[in-house]
Amino acid sequence: MDSKRVESISARVDAAGRSTGYVCPQNDHRRGVRARLMKLFPCSSAKKSSTSSQSNVEDELELSAVRHRPEGLEQLEALTRFNRKELQILYRGFKNECPSGVVNEDTFKVIYSQFFPQGDASMYAHFLFNAFDTDKDGSVSFEDFVMGLSILLRGSVQEKLNWAFNLYDINKDGHITKEEMLDIMKAIYDMMGKCTYPLLKDDTPRQHVEIFFQKMDKNKDGVVTIDEFIDCCQNDENIMRSMQLFENVI
Repeated sequence: MDSKRVESISARVDAAGRSTGYVCPQNDHRRGVRARLMKLFPCSSAKKSSTSSQSNVEDELELSAVRHRPEGLEQLEALTRFNRKELQILYRGFKNECPSGVVNEDTFKVIYSQFFPQGDASMYAHFLFNAFDTDKDGSVSFEDFVMGLSILLRGSVQEKLNWAFNLYDINKDGHITKEEMLDIMKAIYDMMGKCTYPLLKDDTPRQHVEIFFQKMDKNKDGVVTIDEFIDCCQNDENIMRSMQLFENVI
């Protein structure tokens, strides 16, 4: 993926936001998350093309040639924190390189692993893919992508914590078990490989999980509910900082 193309669409989305009164806070961390998400989907990096009218872009959204037809602009605008122009830019890039309208897990893993060559990112990429694949059909559509992107870039703390809970709730039963949290932690450490300093011991993930779980599982029933998770994260600065790790590895 050409980094100049990634920067180009990122700049265009920001410019679109400023032109309509929405200014996304700028700092290196948020730009890094955005750029990584853009790169994560090769189809989200827009190719340079001749200027199209708004009606032409809307026509693209209705083309029957794509296997997965996205929702109308109005609905996506209502469901996300992206305005109409930003959605047009994002979808135009998505459609240019993903005519089928979806990204499968194998492609997701291959691209994601390129960000962490020092480790094994396959398992964490699997968990991350499942978090984006909200309708559980084995693929990430434009709607899945833009909904997740909206939360991670412009969502409230509550929304981001809900998203993180969904990531840790591997079997999607509404609870996080100690085993699920350990699986995610191990996947993160496997992905980071040997790039941490000081080097982490093999039992470090389990130690972290034990600490987190003791604080989160308030009623000691062996599982963490969404309410326990959010309450603990919002009221414990150390856990809040640790939970932000999922943003740094997206």
